[in-house]
Amino acid sequence: METIRIEDRWYVLATSSRTDDRTWVLKNGETFAVFDRFGDIQPIGTGEQGLYHQGTRFLSQLELRLNGQRPMLLGSSVKQDNSLLTVDVTTPDLYVAEQLEVLKGTVHVFRAALLSESACHQRLRIVNYCQRRIALQVTLLFAADYADIFEVRGVRRARRGDDLSPMHTEDRMVLAYRGLDGITRSTEIACSPAPTHLTADRIEYALQLEPHETVELNASIACEPNVRPPRAPSAHVHFATVRESAEKAVQEARARGCAVETSNAQFNDCLQRASADLVMLTAGNPETAYPYAGVPWYSTPFGRDGILTALEYLWVDPSMARGVLSYLASTQAREEAPEQDAEPGKVLHETRKGELAALGEIPFGRYYGTVDATPLFVVLAGAYHRRTGDLEFLRGLWPNVERALAWIEEYGDLDGDGFVEYQRKSAKGLAQQGWKDSEDSVFHQDGSAAEGPIALAEVQGYVYKAKVRAADLAHALGHTARAVALRSEALQLRTQFDHAFWCEDLGTFALALDGAKRPCRVRTSNAGQVLWSGIAHPEHAERAGKTLLEPASFSGWGVRTLAKGEARYNPMSYHNGSIWPHDNALIAMGLARYGFKDKTQRLLGALFDASMFMDLHRLPELFCGFARRPNEGPTLYPVACSPQAWASASVFYLLQACLGLSFRPTPNPDRPRLYFDHPRLPAFLNRVEIRRLRVGNATVDIDLQRHARDVGVNVLRKDGDVEVSVTL
Repeated sequence: METIRIEDRWYVLATSSRTDDRTWVLKNGETFAVFDRFGDIQPIGTGEQGLYHQGTRFLSQLELRLNGQRPMLLGSSVKQDNSLLTVDVTTPDLYVAEQLEVLKGTVHVFRAALLSESACHQRLRIVNYCQRRIALQVTLLFAADYADIFEVRGVRRARRGDDLSPMHTEDRMVLAYRGLDGITRSTEIACSPAPTHLTADRIEYALQLEPHETVELNASIACEPNVRPPRAPSAHVHFATVRESAEKAVQEARARGCAVETSNAQFNDCLQRASADLVMLTAGNPETAYPYAGVPWYSTPFGRDGILTALEYLWVDPSMARGVLSYLASTQAREEAPEQDAEPGKVLHETRKGELAALGEIPFGRYYGTVDATPLFVVLAGAYHRRTGDLEFLRGLWPNVERALAWIEEYGDLDGDGFVEYQRKSAKGLAQQGWKDSEDSVFHQDGSAAEGPIALAEVQGYVYKAKVRAADLAHALGHTARAVALRSEALQLRTQFDHAFWCEDLGTFALALDGAKRPCRVRTSNAGQVLWSGIAHPEHAERAGKTLLEPASFSGWGVRTLAKGEARYNPMSYHNGSIWPHDNALIAMGLARYGFKDKTQRLLGALFDASMFMDLHRLPELFCGFARRPNEGPTLYPVACSPQAWASASVFYLLQACLGLSFRPTPNPDRPRLYFDHPRLPAFLNRVEIRRLRVGNATVDIDLQRHARDVGVNVLRKDGDVEVSVTL
């Protein structure tokens, strides 16, 4: 039998599906945890369960046992604001020898978990509902494997570091590992009250519970890189205090943005979960206001993901965009470093902490192998200007914008043909450097791989949009000649692009040009992002829009990354037939840009319908591209991140596309304009109310009502000077 060879070295290995494990996720700052439905951490399924900090798993097992048995699950959930995991379990029938000692349902255990300041805090509240005294042994089994997240993903290592001898007192245990990078990573487990027995792999409480007696047990698991011996013993942190602090932080973060409420309760749930996920993916991160890309595989800053998430969420909360721009400006490449695919002016792809990154076993410690983050950085800077008018911040950012534009001209166009291409320099880096970065994602009509350098269709659109937005910004900053030059370059690129990428017989744009300038003539969702950028001529935009909504591309749940019938089509693949919510949101905005609001509403409806079948109404990173079947939900992708930042933000961008909501400059900079361009709402939304929407120095409340042929826009409240314009 021939052995299957995995060409993509950064493929996420899967021997089981996350869809049959049904996990819960918590995150705070650089720490996240993946639990099963019992609130346990077990080495099962895809094996990603655990407590992680800075890219390392500090706890690989945490299992609750009652008299040596796994309890019976009554139910579990994560609070709507993502601050707390709650689990209700009870005793099964418990025997001592052959004698039934405790009937099922006799003891109730309420289990809660939350994360704060690189620690997981757990509380067990145990109640005896028996009419007699019972003996109950409560055990927490634990272990720490200190696996790097890339090891969890499937990377095999020739050598690892050393496990150190455990250290303990009567109420705490410290496990530790010294990595090959010289860093000691410690897991400190503190118990309150002190347990009956504490060993290197378990906490045991021998309880004698009187009828209706309640007992509370607490454990805190702290992740401590480079701390040995552990912190000096201190009083156990009270669970309620930590919970109150976590909830307050969430409330403060959500207050920074506007509030959106609609006539559809289920859509409200979708919006609230998405907003809570974005807060969770951002809260506590050392990179201020920067959303981490997703849990579990991408809980770290990604350039492209951060930019697109901030763009999707910009109308709700522009502080995220400011945070993303600030961090990416501070990490912008200053020199050539082939092993990192870095060049002067290039914007970060991703950054990683952990043993493998420190040792260079993976190239992602600080990695720049992306062709699109640099023009998208400029796009976000221009969009932030239109949204806020914050010229003081943007004046300081302008040198970074200029460096990004210089990279486009000097390094991005590898062969001088006017298009931006990529070809990796790092032998360990990504072969494909667009957003579809799996190794088999760029190919010709016959399925053969395209040889580089690769010029992706949507990337040319990003460059076009970057130059248009940079021209607007240059004009606002007083750089008039620069603004004129940038607009001229954008128009030239638009004409050149249309000639090289349009495929008349396919009714869409080619996926890419290969190194020989041969178009990859396949129908992909990339064409929708071409529309988003505005580089397409209107007549071709109309044809491409129709092609995207044909059954080969539109599954009923969204637009597929690759149309059915193309050579490499596989609805279960990562990029060749799956459905990505953020991709669909950009497509929807592109369709709205050219006036196809009926198609925009259709995409919002499809993604909303899909969310109704997802846990917590949370749109995942992606799902499978199988055709929609009556009375059935979409098919989940086995190792998708959930939550994923740009998927969470997509619902806000889809709604914005339908409303035609934008922010436009006026001759008076102190009187900004809020604009609704042909607003439309799908049939499931009769009303949308937007409260506390900040526009410049003003705040406005807007009510939108769906009518038979249009949408009415009413200003409910206005504090400060702002112009509200509507085109019906």
